[in-house]
Amino acid sequence: MSDLSLYRNIGIFAHVDAGKTTTTERILKLTGKIHKTGEVHDGAATTDFMEQEAERGITIQSAATTCFWNDHRMNIIDTPGHVDFTVEVYRSLKVLDGGVGVFCGSGGVEPQSETNWRYANESEVARIIFVNKLDRMGADFYRVVDQVKKVLGANPLVMTLPIGIEDDFKGVVDVLSQKAYIWDDSGQPENYEVTDIPAEMVDDAAMYREQLIETAVEMDDDLMMAYMEGEEPSIDDIKRCIREGTRTLAFFPTYCGSAFKNKGIQLVLDAVVDYLPSPTEVDPQPLTDEEGEPTGEVALVSKEEPLRALAFKIMDDRFGALTFIRIYSGVMNKGDTVLNSFTGKTERIGRMVEMHADDRTELSTAQAGDIIAVVGMKNVQTGHTLCDPKAPCTLEPMVFPDPVISIAVSPKDKSSTEKMGVAIGKMVAEDPSFQVETDEDSGETILKGMGELHLDIKVDILKRTYGVELEVGQPQVAYRETITTPIEDSYTHKKQSGGSGQFGKIDYRIKPGEPGSGFKFESTVVGGNVPKEFFPAIEKGFKGMMETGPLASFPVLDVEIELYDGGFHAVDSSAVAFEIAAKGAFRQSMPKAGPQLIEPIMKVDVFTPEDHVGDVIGDLNRRRGMIKDQEPGTTGVRIKADVPLAEMFGYIGHLRTMTSGRGQFSMEFSHYLPCPQNVAEEVIAKEKERQEAKK
Repeated sequence: MSDLSLYRNIGIFAHVDAGKTTTTERILKLTGKIHKTGEVHDGAATTDFMEQEAERGITIQSAATTCFWNDHRMNIIDTPGHVDFTVEVYRSLKVLDGGVGVFCGSGGVEPQSETNWRYANESEVARIIFVNKLDRMGADFYRVVDQVKKVLGANPLVMTLPIGIEDDFKGVVDVLSQKAYIWDDSGQPENYEVTDIPAEMVDDAAMYREQLIETAVEMDDDLMMAYMEGEEPSIDDIKRCIREGTRTLAFFPTYCGSAFKNKGIQLVLDAVVDYLPSPTEVDPQPLTDEEGEPTGEVALVSKEEPLRALAFKIMDDRFGALTFIRIYSGVMNKGDTVLNSFTGKTERIGRMVEMHADDRTELSTAQAGDIIAVVGMKNVQTGHTLCDPKAPCTLEPMVFPDPVISIAVSPKDKSSTEKMGVAIGKMVAEDPSFQVETDEDSGETILKGMGELHLDIKVDILKRTYGVELEVGQPQVAYRETITTPIEDSYTHKKQSGGSGQFGKIDYRIKPGEPGSGFKFESTVVGGNVPKEFFPAIEKGFKGMMETGPLASFPVLDVEIELYDGGFHAVDSSAVAFEIAAKGAFRQSMPKAGPQLIEPIMKVDVFTPEDHVGDVIGDLNRRRGMIKDQEPGTTGVRIKADVPLAEMFGYIGHLRTMTSGRGQFSMEFSHYLPCPQNVAEEVIAKEKERQEAKK
């Protein structure tokens, strides 16, 4: 069994194109895990092993790999940067103890870096920062450090300074040891020498060292007092303080370099070992009850405890379904029987493997702190807890965002129909933010996802990986309906035709709820005019009707219903009669309550060069956008706006045309807002036409 203090479970995350995957490649090369580095732009990166990743040069799935540095074992997850795949970042952060946030030296803190940083803050993951691409045009390490303070509200602790910049970037100064690391032009990471600091940087390096020590000693009162009295702490003491400050998120050690040119990566690896926590040093995972409420207990990280593990990702590959698991406590052996506390069923652990992107090494045992994959688990899904059948427990589950965009697909021939069913089943298990439903009337399959790119990739995987020939419809927006006027109404359901009849009378008030409140039902009936045992049936009747609104049969949001009176018949009243009454009441009253169509509004973040700002803002206004903020940077301007999703289809093409290919944007769902009258009428008319055509 290995020593847990030598483990580091880390993730590498950043904005698209900041160089996460390249950084991972360099780490694997340096630690001797691979012998030839693959380049992202050649489509040969180790962790980008899907065809779609190699082609587009982006990471789609988070890939796991393990390597060793200075006797420490690192489990590394390379995560995607694109906003449509943030679910991959979110679920990876959930099981990691530390992270490396990579920022581009010229792009700085970009929209997606903010989202990922926010996720990492919510998951309370300790991080170090690596400012990459300092060999690029327009790179400026000090500007990025300022952005980390201003935009992310974080406290960067500068650990290295760049020597030279852009084409002249040749090495870094280690602020703590006051030594310079200078690489030669061979591009080999091991070809460097440690020398004295260049004369022109001595003053800066001394200033940053003083700042570093002042910040670090704040973690230890005794050291701080001694330092204020003029006593310099030892290097070991400083490192211990930095480690503590990093673990408690008081500050983030910040490094610089160029992953592509192999400069500065060793210091980042040393920092992972020196400053990021081992599995035993992070706060243990909270346990919850069946409803997901915290019980106050935690999963202590120790191999002596009973087994507790979280399935955080499912991936299908040529050997069958792989379930990625983070073990929090206890030991898992090949052949063990474990309990899935979500389904209440037990599963036998067959093959266990350690992953290196899409290669694997067989294991016979794994312990607390390990991230492994198990082959061939039947009923385990993302977020399920696996535990010792003698000590059942549930780890805090994962919460995933709802999809906002959908497309209809239909297979071209019979053989594709069968293949599609199997393929979609596997894909839904792999990605919780991807949902599928069948339209009962038209028989079409509706795919739902987080954005155009997300669905684009899914269709591509269906076509290429699974060989399904598809016809793809236009993207559809997830419209919803709500009401604007409170009303009071009454409805009686009675049916008398020989034998026992049906009778149920309800008096009720319907009113608009708070945005985001969903469906609320309460009963204020007094005096037993409607017996209590029928309340659940009435609630069920109303709730069941929320799926189809009065305007165009879109689901209904944010409605409060109060049952205040009614009547019943001693013989003819039943739960079924009252459920039917509630359904009739919904149909009768909703059209009178000022129904309104509401549409998803996206939080859009656009980056554009300065000379195109006017065009971009004008275009967003034409798309019914509300401009929220503009932030000038050195390489361009960031514009934040709220824009209806319906107006954003194909936006990336327009943006590239307007900005000569230099613009970028990201968007995520924000909230629902009422549609303007003219838009609503058009959507309702189209939806009715579509439903007529089905008939």
